[in-house]
Amino acid sequence: MKKIYLDHSATTPIDERVWKKMKSFFREKFGNASSIHSYGQEAYIALEEARQQVANFVNGEKDEIVFTSGATESDNLAIFGVVEQLLKDSYKLKDLHFITSSVEHPAVEEPFLKLKQQGAQVTFLPVQKNGVVDIKEVQKAIQRNTVLISVVYVNSEVGSKQPIDEIGKLIQKEKEDRKNKSNLPIIFHTDAVQAANFFDCDVNRLKVDLMSLSGHKVYGPKGIGALYVRKGIKLKGQQIGGHQENNLRSGTYNIPAIVGMGEALEIVKKEQYKNNKYLQKLQAKLITGLSSKIKQAKLNTDVKNSTPAHAHFAFPGAEGEAVLMELDMEGICISTGSACASTSLKASPTLSAMRVPKEIIHGAIRITLGRENTKEEIDRVIEVLPKVIAKYRAMSPKGLDYGNSHS
Repeated sequence: MKKIYLDHSATTPIDERVWKKMKSFFREKFGNASSIHSYGQEAYIALEEARQQVANFVNGEKDEIVFTSGATESDNLAIFGVVEQLLKDSYKLKDLHFITSSVEHPAVEEPFLKLKQQGAQVTFLPVQKNGVVDIKEVQKAIQRNTVLISVVYVNSEVGSKQPIDEIGKLIQKEKEDRKNKSNLPIIFHTDAVQAANFFDCDVNRLKVDLMSLSGHKVYGPKGIGALYVRKGIKLKGQQIGGHQENNLRSGTYNIPAIVGMGEALEIVKKEQYKNNKYLQKLQAKLITGLSSKIKQAKLNTDVKNSTPAHAHFAFPGAEGEAVLMELDMEGICISTGSACASTSLKASPTLSAMRVPKEIIHGAIRITLGRENTKEEIDRVIEVLPKVIAKYRAMSPKGLDYGNSHS
């Protein structure tokens, strides 16, 4: 049985072109980029070429790109880097205000919860029923002592796209208003990990100061990420013991992965429009097929305001985890939410923030498409999933309420 992979928000298969570019840096070109001999210089040239590729992707400068081990580290460096620099500049944590959304990845949510426990003022913005932050709520939340606003570009679970460009304009206005009035900065960070495949990540158009990216979400390797840091933004490095990345991120450069990430983002930039059009067709086929064949299927993805890859459904009367395991036995791989929280049994914070009823949340699954998926694979899902839902609904105490679940 050929397996069908539909969990591209968790990770993506490495692109053959990316792997081809990386291979020689495991053996023939294995030098340490910090060494001054020819092996080292060969690695250093590759490092800087990849840095330029990432800079081109975000329309930034080469020296504004910091390589990390992944987006979790990038998010932590962005948040704690800002905080510790402000503390170093003699500000007190209890006097500082932070804003984030209620649908963030744990790599952003948990640092802010920690800061709140330590005495910082933190506002968690509510979202509308489609999972999108209301720009008016952002405006209301900004205070004179707000120093950092972090809003995810795309939510990994339902695929909702946040109005990053509008938030950026709002913060830019606040920066202008603070000129000659306050020395307190206001900095804008976005985790763009789930957005990079599908949306414009031009930091100047979006007016973001810090942007987190990940290699393995864009058909590149795992274990590599980047943080865009706008010139003039001061961060305190979180990892010491070397002087790499202008003292912001110590550690030997992972050249094969860095080369892979640079190549992957260059491919995304060139092929994004074409891939989006293709995925939109697959997404429409999938949603139409499942909605017509499964009664009371609830689509939690707002298609008009999401990635073309997401299709997040809830099927009352069928437990999401059971459906996932049954599909896996049929060779179809999906998820119930963020892979980083897949071992947690608590209700999804994102769906809770969207005010989805608890009884529906437990019947939720996430299907995320990739550029290698085919129409035939979607047909297979439309054939198999309704039967799985019908099976588990028949076992539910409320099974009779759902009628015939598949045609």
